[in-house]
Amino acid sequence: MYTLGINAVYHDSAAALVKNGVVIAAAEDERFTHVKHAKRPVPFSTWQLPFDAIDYCLKEAGIELADVDHIAYSYDPQLFSGMPKNVRASIALPMMPSENPDGNPSESPWDPLFLSYIVNARGQLIDGAPHHLKRRFASGGRAPRFAWHNVDHHLCHEASAFLAAPFDDTAVLTMDGRGEGVTTSLGQFVGGEYTRLKQVELPHSLGLLYEAVTDYLGFLHSSDEYKVMALASFGKPVHVDRFREIVKYRRDGSYTVGAPRLVERFGPRRERGGPLTQHHFDIAHSLQVVLEETALELAKWLHERTGLPNLAMAGGVALNCVMNARLRDRGPFDDIWVQPAAGDAGTALGAALWTDYQERAKAGDRSRKWRMNHAYLGPAYGDDDIEVFLKWTRAPYRRLDDVAGETADLLAQNRVIGWYQGRTEFGPRALGARSILASPLEASMQARLNEIKDREDFRPVAPVVMEEHAADWFVDARVAPFMLFVFDVRPEMKARIPAVTHIDGTARVQTVNRSQHALYYDLIAAFKERTGVPVLVNTSFNTRGEPMVNTPRDALESFWTSPLDALVIGPFLVEKQGSRP
Repeated sequence: MYTLGINAVYHDSAAALVKNGVVIAAAEDERFTHVKHAKRPVPFSTWQLPFDAIDYCLKEAGIELADVDHIAYSYDPQLFSGMPKNVRASIALPMMPSENPDGNPSESPWDPLFLSYIVNARGQLIDGAPHHLKRRFASGGRAPRFAWHNVDHHLCHEASAFLAAPFDDTAVLTMDGRGEGVTTSLGQFVGGEYTRLKQVELPHSLGLLYEAVTDYLGFLHSSDEYKVMALASFGKPVHVDRFREIVKYRRDGSYTVGAPRLVERFGPRRERGGPLTQHHFDIAHSLQVVLEETALELAKWLHERTGLPNLAMAGGVALNCVMNARLRDRGPFDDIWVQPAAGDAGTALGAALWTDYQERAKAGDRSRKWRMNHAYLGPAYGDDDIEVFLKWTRAPYRRLDDVAGETADLLAQNRVIGWYQGRTEFGPRALGARSILASPLEASMQARLNEIKDREDFRPVAPVVMEEHAADWFVDARVAPFMLFVFDVRPEMKARIPAVTHIDGTARVQTVNRSQHALYYDLIAAFKERTGVPVLVNTSFNTRGEPMVNTPRDALESFWTSPLDALVIGPFLVEKQGSRP
């Protein structure tokens, strides 16, 4: 049984394919289209399906659309807040985008054009007629046989966590901007059954508040929140009380978010590209503190209700690795697992896993046959295909006899390497398949990498460390393969790896073992042999405005249009003339 999961409603359009409980492939559409987050800015084009990601998933399995049994779409319009399930009447809305897209998100979290399309889609609620999206699959080739499923957006987030987690039984916490009408869900997965315990509905949304502050600070809302998280480390909690006026925990597993009125509270907004001041740092820091406080209260309530030792998380807010670390260190759970594609891309995975799980359960099969111990679920290209492309481009290259060892030599010489190996990562983090790698031994490397990628100076770069050595370099380090938690750098090690030590003494760590990515692990081991340090700088292989590279062509274009010193693509090395020290 094949189940295809799709996210296409908001941003980060993606597809995932599951066969009898096992994930075959998953990918974001941005990797193929070069449109970051797969959508232009709002209004979101809800008709735009991730055709390239779908096509990849089908090819990876060696099947056609006609072989798919179920298609699961990560949004259920019948659950839209305020609209009874059996109501046939359309919602009268203007057919133009919002004239004030930067308005108060707590008052109007939906764009009218978005709503008009998703709610008024002809046939969507009338006598079982096919959804307009389903009709887009209904032509060409063999006749499709699939059943169509609209799956609750937050259930997709939840399922992407509890059905992929390493735990059999787990508490579940998901937080994002908004689903059909929900922003936060708390539940438990026990004995193969999922039970929701509490939900927070619009307009109360931690995700939308973080988006609003991101926009106020001059960044792109709904995509640049991670920059505000990084900015927070430079600030002080001088505005915490003001944010506590906005966000109020209700002591029952829920919270309210009032109108932010950011200009009224904090003064004029920062113009995009304008100077950053201590005032901006303090706003970001205070927001981060209140986010962490609220998430911690939610986790405590959830633990009291469930008594479970483990927590699985998803939703875009769960990409906040500083918040995750606070839940890990100060929260009640013994272990926390965050699904690496926690944002909306991961709802494609959740939709597919949940629908597959439900359909197999009808036949008495409630087994979980797949656990997510790595995120390498995207496209790969064989050595022969890579070499054919390199010859076609007439790029100067040579085959390496010892890929790990010779690349480690270059890194030990302080050269910056584009690293392209194996299957592409699913999710926003580069995890050693499509990475830029460098030595962490000199503090100047952080600024150098930000210059190469044309990033803001305040943004840190992250380390990858051999799993068995992680605790020697980072305080109380645990297994963290998805770069979704920060750890304190050990005081005695800060001087040895200054490039990856953030201003607050932390680092967003990825741990790796050989079973996850053998060549990546061997490279770090080889670097350790040469320098005594089992740590490398790892950042995503892309330049400003571009998603992570996907194809060999993407990799070569990014290499030649940036100041990278070398590209290691498969077993081949491409160098620029005069780049050797």
